Amino acid sequence: MSGPLLLCARHELTLAVRSRWTQIFAGVFGILSLAVSGSGYVLSGGSGVQDFARTSASLIELVLLLVPLTALLVGVTSLAGERGAAELLYSQPVGRHTILFGRLLGLFTALLAAQALGFGGAGLAIFSQSGGEGVGGFLLLMVGSAALTAVFLGIAGVLAAGGPGRRSRALALGLVVWFVTAVLFDVVALGAASLLPSGAASRVLIVAVVVNPTDAIRTATLLGTEGTAAFGAASLALLRFTHGSAGAFGLLGASVALWIVAAAAVAAWRLSRTDL
Repeated sequence: MSGPLLLCARHELTLAVRSRWTQIFAGVFGILSLAVSGSGYVLSGGSGVQDFARTSASLIELVLLLVPLTALLVGVTSLAGERGAAELLYSQPVGRHTILFGRLLGLFTALLAAQALGFGGAGLAIFSQSGGEGVGGFLLLMVGSAALTAVFLGIAGVLAAGGPGRRSRALALGLVVWFVTAVLFDVVALGAASLLPSGAASRVLIVAVVVNPTDAIRTATLLGTEGTAAFGAASLALLRFTHGSAGAFGLLGASVALWIVAAAAVAAWRLSRTDL
């Protein structure tokens, strides 16, 4: 199984590297990462390059907005191919799930390399000017970005598995998924919590943080970079519920891992039932 899997991954990686979507993402992500690290202490009247801790805190929202959107767009565009190409690909004497997982692996590697360019450029600029203090949080943000990529590539696989010739519909659904997870979900959760007593509101927000992969990555990254000082009452309730930071990391990590596995499994199941 490893031979066909890696062959599909290598082929998809080659196509993804040549894709304008991937190249645009690499350029935009690199420029924005350097801009954030080089903005220094402008708002506080200072100058220079921010250290790793400040840059990580500033980059979190950029990662949470840009990485899922790009993973969905690139994933759906690549996986929801034309009918003739899909028929040729899946007519090979290889299981559909092997082809799917190989293609997802190739796309994941391409997007990870694009992110590495941005993080690497920013990291070199920071290290040359401010030293290595806080680099652990910066590395944690990179891990969170990779996890987000895996989650939303799996979701893209689910959307694209409906059959060839439905790319426009899958892209539209991908944008809806991104908007719900990145923007609308938090608004609804906060609105619901504001109508409830404090105890019930905290439980609602804890559940919201755990079930939404974007919120789980945000919370884990902030906990690793800034500690409990970055949290409000609801997140402190999460720490009490999990009996400390280690328990919170374990719960959030399990949630993200479940999203990755479940999305890939659903994509493979849906593809197996699709008439190509």
